[in-house]
Amino acid sequence: MIKKIIPPLYGIAMVLILWWGLSFAIGSNMVPTPYDTLKELVELFQQDFLFHIIYSFYRIISSVTMSLLIGIPVGILLGVNKYIDKIVSPITYLLYPIPKIAFLPIFMVVFGIGDKSKIILMITIIIFQIIIVTKDGVKEIDKDILISAKVMHFNWIDMIIKVILPAILPKVFSALRVSIGIAISALFFSENYATRYGLGYFIMNSWSMVDYKGMFAGVLALSIMSLIIFKIIDYLEKKICLWNS
Repeated sequence: MIKKIIPPLYGIAMVLILWWGLSFAIGSNMVPTPYDTLKELVELFQQDFLFHIIYSFYRIISSVTMSLLIGIPVGILLGVNKYIDKIVSPITYLLYPIPKIAFLPIFMVVFGIGDKSKIILMITIIIFQIIIVTKDGVKEIDKDILISAKVMHFNWIDMIIKVILPAILPKVFSALRVSIGIAISALFFSENYATRYGLGYFIMNSWSMVDYKGMFAGVLALSIMSLIIFKIIDYLEKKICLWNS
């Protein structure tokens, strides 16, 4: 138990020491101390700050859910059907390396300036990684296992639930962790356009108003929200992928 607690505490302590050092070196007016930032964050919750967190959390969770619902079936299809894979994979490999943030103006024109364009932007970031990892995971399944499943007269539903999903889900969760980090960065950028709520908007608005305590409090809130999302992913992986624990 103690061995599990010490590494996170050590990491937090190092961040706090560096933060305090930076505040001392630059000045607390530009870089508020961790204590002042935490105090500001608590005070912000007495205002409408919670709405900024809710809107950002909603956009992230919506994009992750849609990416999984679309990406996993498409990846499985590409993994089991080599003909469809030959048609779709070149398109996937062509679009995957492009910085998706460049599509934001296009999405805002096509889908409007509201939440829809922001969510679709994050979906384009997450879904390609899910599709590629799922497809590769399906192709890496031992052929003897697939033959055994056919001998046992598994239908396609049984094959997906009992063979394919257990093989690919750990890799999907790993890909999700990587892509969510990039998606949150894109969310921060997209929330600076045509919105009044969201942590990205709050942070940049605080910066423009020279409210550095508010800005750092927003960054801290974004970090905590990201940590909660990653912990949710870890929890779901432990609950779903019991065979991998």
